[in-house]
Amino acid sequence: MRLLADENFPVAAVRALNAAGADIVSVRSAAPGLSDGEVLAWAIREKRVLLTFDKDFGELARASALPATSGVILLRLPMQAPDDVGRRLADLIMARSDWTRSLLGH
Repeated sequence: MRLLADENFPVAAVRALNAAGADIVSVRSAAPGLSDGEVLAWAIREKRVLLTFDKDFGELARASALPATSGVILLRLPMQAPDDVGRRLADLIMARSDWTRSLLGH
């Protein structure tokens, strides 16, 4: 699964997804400070699904007419203890067999 974690996506979740086998890149560590438009363009260019808590990406994604090879997952869930966040997010994302099949090409 090719993912791009927005700057607001928890580092613990990035680590947990990586450990679960996801191909994930973090904007926070690779290129902090990018505009939302630049982040979305990166996701499109590298055929990644953007993981974010930023509602602004909904409108931006709709206006961008995203190709089928990329997308945006807007997460709206209450945050728990930092140790639990990464595992919970990884479990939610990896549990969607329709996502993992299409993103992994299986």
